[in-house]
Amino acid sequence: MRKIVIALSVLMALTSCVSKKEYAALEAKQKETQDLLNSCTVKLNSCLEEKAGLAATAESYKQHNQDLINSSKDLTVLTTKGAENLEKSLESLKEKDLKISRLQDALTKKDSVTLALVTSLKGAVGINDPDIEINVEKGVVFISIADKLLFKSGSYDVTDAAKGVLAKVAKVVNDKPDFECMVEGHTDNVPYKSNGIILDNWDLSVKRSTSIVRVLTNDLGVNPAKLIAAGRSSYVPLVANDTPENKARNRRTRIVVMPKIDQFYDMIEKEMKKQAK
Repeated sequence: MRKIVIALSVLMALTSCVSKKEYAALEAKQKETQDLLNSCTVKLNSCLEEKAGLAATAESYKQHNQDLINSSKDLTVLTTKGAENLEKSLESLKEKDLKISRLQDALTKKDSVTLALVTSLKGAVGINDPDIEINVEKGVVFISIADKLLFKSGSYDVTDAAKGVLAKVAKVVNDKPDFECMVEGHTDNVPYKSNGIILDNWDLSVKRSTSIVRVLTNDLGVNPAKLIAAGRSSYVPLVANDTPENKARNRRTRIVVMPKIDQFYDMIEKEMKKQAK
């Protein structure tokens, strides 16, 4: 109680020593100081919040940087694998290029043989006769002979004049042991009147084919195993059967000279084995 009395006495003494004007000035100064303190507190809180945000951003950047480092490591691994895969792909391309080159070589050899065969046939048979055509079609050689050189109208008996032409063909065929011949008979579209032996154009085309085959084998010494007899009737015409001249063109025998398919594949296989070594 005594302490309270003393404090009040001191306060009264001080109050009595300070004028109202000075008191007001001190009070204003206190308010200014308090406002400044409040402003600093607000700025401090703002700075603390900004600091927290920057710390979070820094942590995010740090994590992103670590992710980049990890990605870079992964990318290095991927790049290494990519380089290995690219090298393997290049090797595979080289192998394919070599394989293609081998196949092209085999085809070139086949084409060279075909060209030599055409030259031989044209030299032996002659190319000035309009009723005899020698051409290459889809990699095979064929000799097309008009029926008027081979048969009489409606007949499948080979004429003596035809045997001279067939003898030249037989010589070239016999010189090529690795080739086969398919003899195709073709007619025009005029229906064949059956005589009890030949029923229609199918029969006539086949009969003419087998007649040629018999001449080649029996009279001219061609190996029968190399020959194939086929009849096509009127279904593979060269031109429309609309005039006598066109019908005459369509009546023909075609001798197709071709390499044995199995031997051609053997040639390809040998080339493939070479590139595998």
